[in-house]
Amino acid sequence: MTLIDETPIATGSERPDVHAWVAQVAELTQPARVVWCDGSGAERHRLIAMGVRKGTLEPLPEPHYGSYLVRSAPDDVARVEDRTVIATTDPDDAGPTNNWRDPVDLEAELVELFEGSMRGRTMWVVPFSMGPVGGPISQLGVQVTDSLYAVLSMGTMTRVGAAARELVEAGAPWVPAVHSVGYPLTDEFGQQVREDVPWPSSDTKLIAHFPESRQIWSYGSGYGGNALLGKKCFALRIASAMGRDQGWLAEHMLLVRVTTPEGKQHHVAGAFPSACGKTNFAMMTPSLPGWKIETLGDDIVWMRRDSEGRLRAINPEAGFFGVAPGTSEATNPAAHQMLWGNTIFTNCAQTADGDVWWEGLTPTPPQGLTDWRGEPWSPESGKPAAHPNARFTVAAEQCPTLADSWDDPEGVVVDAVLFGGRRATTVPLVAQARDWAHGVFLGATMASEKTAAAEGTVGEVRRDPFAMLPFTGYNAADHWGHWLSQGEQLGEHAPALFSVNWFRKDDDGGFLWPGFGDNSRVLEWVVARLEGRVDAVDTPAGLVPRAEDLTTADLGLAEGVLEQLLTADPAEYAREADGVEELFAGFGDRLPQAMRDQLAELRSRTAGDGGTA
Repeated sequence: MTLIDETPIATGSERPDVHAWVAQVAELTQPARVVWCDGSGAERHRLIAMGVRKGTLEPLPEPHYGSYLVRSAPDDVARVEDRTVIATTDPDDAGPTNNWRDPVDLEAELVELFEGSMRGRTMWVVPFSMGPVGGPISQLGVQVTDSLYAVLSMGTMTRVGAAARELVEAGAPWVPAVHSVGYPLTDEFGQQVREDVPWPSSDTKLIAHFPESRQIWSYGSGYGGNALLGKKCFALRIASAMGRDQGWLAEHMLLVRVTTPEGKQHHVAGAFPSACGKTNFAMMTPSLPGWKIETLGDDIVWMRRDSEGRLRAINPEAGFFGVAPGTSEATNPAAHQMLWGNTIFTNCAQTADGDVWWEGLTPTPPQGLTDWRGEPWSPESGKPAAHPNARFTVAAEQCPTLADSWDDPEGVVVDAVLFGGRRATTVPLVAQARDWAHGVFLGATMASEKTAAAEGTVGEVRRDPFAMLPFTGYNAADHWGHWLSQGEQLGEHAPALFSVNWFRKDDDGGFLWPGFGDNSRVLEWVVARLEGRVDAVDTPAGLVPRAEDLTTADLGLAEGVLEQLLTADPAEYAREADGVEELFAGFGDRLPQAMRDQLAELRSRTAGDGGTA
């Protein structure tokens, strides 16, 4: 049985009839029933009632009106990067940072996995739009899934419903996405072989992407980006390849509107690795009087040049799939306030009165907690009560800092892009790129500590180019080349590029910078640079603020701290260059010459003094 059309899809080409495709997937997976989703409120209520009866959803008490707690299987709690693959005809098109698979071999494996995988289950068909339906930057998809959790979450995270379905049925381009938890309930003769469970999943997990034919097949996991295929799979891995081919950008970024006390508006995008402060930044409450930050998106940004040559951006999602631990009224009041109701909480702890709790929500844990596995918990348990990757899924419209133009199909003009990793040393608080090529170099070489959202050792530092290491659907070096070409085409309309680092530490391991709302002080300097009102010091890191140009007098920083925050030590950057050279070596001839030139420039600057720009 042929599942994957190996012919690369040309720009603007049309898909086969969606009903024929659904019938083909149903023939393979053999569900008991097929249900088309309409995205209505009535449908959501029916699905929630079904989830409560099944035991997947546990209703929460006030104050979380209409909210539910979900506990996943203990082995299905995060992305599975080692089982996330990119299938391309040429292995070099996937590149060294992706797990490459041959499309023909992968198709054979998928046929074996998906054959009968939905027996005894419902196959839901979810037509959806990433971005406002019909918008110039938006894209369409259709996900089929046997996961109730995935259907409910896709209804929050994307625009599901009749409008998207009508465009797909009319022949508009769309991305097919097939998902199964791999937990059939009956055999091939219709005889029940096992009971259903609240969180079905499989020991075998495989998340497969075909960027050439724009298809996604995900098996075995019901969690997060493994199952909500409009998110990382479509909006980043497949969309990044679409952007390369069609001349736009799909990036792992937040998007905010910054309004100065004088009423001037600027739009800023920012690339930050998962659980590294993106949501806090996207919903920031500025500590500077008169400044306003409004949320446009917290995770994914699509950017395309408009008719005037400017870079316009949308948030293609319709909701937030945020990391719960660390979120509180103190750290992120907007996020905390938007969770008042209509929210699905996943793998959080539960209080004695049935409410949700996670580390950081309150200074001390309440008595009588049940952990994310459903087991009694106390501080003596020696493990977190909530899973470190516990999540909340909530509609964007509940965010109190949401900008009024967040769902404008035309998007907003991007004035600046920030690249922010988690570095205890070396990288200064903020630095502006000298030019576009240097900015691409900053994005390509950013590094961050691993987080609970990805498998691996928490705290280990790894290079994370553009915060896209797990998400670029093609060769990362070609991604950098694509950014370079976008800069050439944007010319004078190109946004300014900056690096930021909120996480620099002192010798005792304490953070030097207070972060959170005080990051608005860095944005104040970024805006001043955009408006040409301040100079900067040229360092190996780029153009760094003069101390007097940052508003910090009221922060009470200890003597020498600001100087340390703004230091880009040549000796440390010489070592940084060694790490960059090691990264670049893996890309061979695919590495753009401009990146080699930037590395040579960095090595040159580590031996000299800076100046003023």
